[in-house]
Amino acid sequence: MMIARVVGNLVATRKNVKLEGSKLLLVQPLGLDGTDRGATVLAIDSVDAGVGDRVLLVQDGKAAQQALGKGTAAVDAAVVGVIDAVETVP
Repeated sequence: MMIARVVGNLVATRKNVKLEGSKLLLVQPLGLDGTDRGATVLAIDSVDAGVGDRVLLVQDGKAAQQALGKGTAAVDAAVVGVIDAVETVP
């Protein structure tokens, strides 16, 4: 799992039948200090996150499929939580 920020929505009028009704989000992975880390990722939303939210992102296909409950749908990444606060211990 990693921390990310929702930077946009993606609309696809046609997609895999197992993904119909799923919300697609563009998310930017973040480091613990809040800086961008790597490329923007397309993820399926399972928690009704919105643009600007910090979220928990799963980028393992099997874990993403299980989190979404979509069976063997073609899923690489899923948003599985909205973050309220991040606390690090020195």
